[in-house]
Amino acid sequence: MKKDIIIPEVENVFLAAVQEWSDDFMEKVWYAYLINDSDFLIESVMVVSKAFGTIEGEMKKTSLLRHAFVELPPVSLVKIEMIEKSVLTLNNEFMLTFFMDGKLYDKKFTFKANSINETNVEEVPILFVDGVIVK
Repeated sequence: MKKDIIIPEVENVFLAAVQEWSDDFMEKVWYAYLINDSDFLIESVMVVSKAFGTIEGEMKKTSLLRHAFVELPPVSLVKIEMIEKSVLTLNNEFMLTFFMDGKLYDKKFTFKANSINETNVEEVPILFVDGVIVK
């Protein structure tokens, strides 16, 4: 029965952390973006994020944050959330679930601890600015 379940592979949909100026904090802060670089509309998008890891030998984790988007058109993006400076030393995990062509897709994206920094940046498609990408 397990062999009858088809789990579609997520392609051309990914996350990026991009550093932008914040007037609220008067400094550059990191934001997580969901990028749909496919030719298809994705619908009923749900993103659940959390951070976890060890700081000074003590296990730390954040609460879950949930974000919902009705749809994300082809070749577009949406800002998900700000990534607080204090959680950059933790693993930042984003669980993505969405529908495309009537099929349910889901994928876990993880920014490893300390990977969101200016030395790991590359150009983010569609946004055309430097950022850290996880696929």
